[in-house]
Parts: sequence; structure tokens; C-alpha cells
Amino acid sequence: MLIKSSDELPRKTLFKRFPIPRNAQVPPEFRIQPGKVWPEPEGAENVKRLRIFRYNPENGKPPQIDTFTIDRDDCGPMLLDALLKIKAEIDPTLTFRRSCREGVCGSCSMNIDGTNWLACIRSMDELDEPATIYPLNSLDVIRDLVGDQRHAFAQYAAIKPWLQAEAPSSGIEHLQSPEDRSKLDGYYECILCFCCTSGCPSHWWNGDRFLGPAVLLQAWRFLADSRDQATGERLDELDDPFRLYRCHTILNCTRTCPKGLNPGKAIAEIKRKMITRQS
Repeated sequence: MLIKSSDELPRKTLFKRFPIPRNAQVPPEFRIQPGKVWPEPEGAENVKRLRIFRYNPENGKPPQIDTFTIDRDDCGPMLLDALLKIKAEIDPTLTFRRSCREGVCGSCSMNIDGTNWLACIRSMDELDEPATIYPLNSLDVIRDLVGDQRHAFAQYAAIKPWLQAEAPSSGIEHLQSPEDRSKLDGYYECILCFCCTSGCPSHWWNGDRFLGPAVLLQAWRFLADSRDQATGERLDELDDPFRLYRCHTILNCTRTCPKGLNPGKAIAEIKRKMITRQS
């Protein structure tokens, strides 16, 4: 099946996090331990249990899974509402990123029931019972649900994500036809939540050199822009066995994009443009 958008495959069919075999020789300090089970709210009849990954590098203890129970009748409908309620009323040390609450900023990306998504747009009606919440896969954990995205943003900066063009001699702005503008649809909407990059096995294995689906989608966004005048230079930077060609079309990126974008298609378009300029 050729997947063209994230809504063509139900999220529930995705495999869960990879289990670690017992003989993987993981040091004891990195093995996830059972954590604290917080008391249930008194008199609550409509509850939701959340098993949340906890890790604080400052206390020297291994990571653990704490269990919280939320009274849904006294909480908003989204997972982010539950996390905010936990932080405000149960455990103020719970750490996570959040900002817009509208699926626009990408701050609250995390692994929810085995799928990378945004907490602010994941309804608690869609969660397992109990739900399991982890930080994004493959990122170093700073604390609890906060992953270190510095490397991802450094890769993003490497593609020079801005228009490169000479100022028009007429002194007015660069004009763009509606048809050329429409070629950016499906690419400019990326919010850099890195759900796709975190879910990409090729980036797990070669993250030091492979740019990953989020960055490559952004690269195509500028290659497809009729106002940009650095197409050759951009392609030269991407023409590398690892930066671009480590993509093996697994398409985890497309399945897990909370904005319904298709990074796999963007990467294919870059490869097509590489071939076109050589012919």
C-alpha cells in the first residue's frame, strides 16, 4: 500500500516501542523501574490512568514509570490537559514542554501509547487504558518527557532554511503566482515537532549524518519555492550518501506526522530533482 497521507493508516496499527531483550546488557542505571503509584482521586467515577516515564539525571536514580489517575469529569479532554492537571495538583516536579495548546508550536510532542504525537491534540478518548507516555524516541532525555532536540535543530540550520535570492532590481518584493504558491502546500505547514524524525529507524541508526525526514521536508519546501535562487547549491549540499540517501522509504514519518504531512514524498521529490539535473 502506497501511503500518501497520515490518515490512510490507522494509528492503532503501528507497532509499539521496541522491547529490549534481557541479554541486551543495558546498565542497571538505565533500566526502567516501577515507580510511584499515586492515589486515585476520592469519589471519582470516570477516571483515566496514565503511566508516565520519569527521569531526573540529578538524583542518580534509574528512570521509572509513575502511575497517575485523573478524574476525567474534572479535567479537559486532551492529554495535555491531564498533564497540566498532574503538574498543578498532584506532582509539580513532572516536566514536559508545552506552549500553544493548538497543535501549532510542536512543543508537546511525545510518544503516546507507542506513537509519536502532540499531547495537545490527542484526545484522552483515544488513549489506551492505562495510557503510556514517554519522551520522543531516540532523543537524549533531559528530564521526564523533555528530549534534547539540539542536534535536530542543528541539522535544520544546516540546510539554510530561508529564501536565498537577490533583491529584485525593481525594488519590489519577489512575486509568486498562485500556482507556484500551491506547490508549497503540504510542506510549509511543518511545525518542527520532530515526531517524524524521532520515529525514523534510519535516523536512529545514522542520526549523526542522515538529516532525517523533518529537515529534508523543510529542504524540499525551499527547493520547491519559485522565489528561491539557490537550487543548485542546495542540491549540492544534499548530494551525499548519508544526508539524503539513508532514507529507505519505511514511511514511519508519514504515518506519525500530526499535521498530516508526507515527509516521504518530499524526500522522493528531492531524489527526483537530483536525477533530473543529472540528465
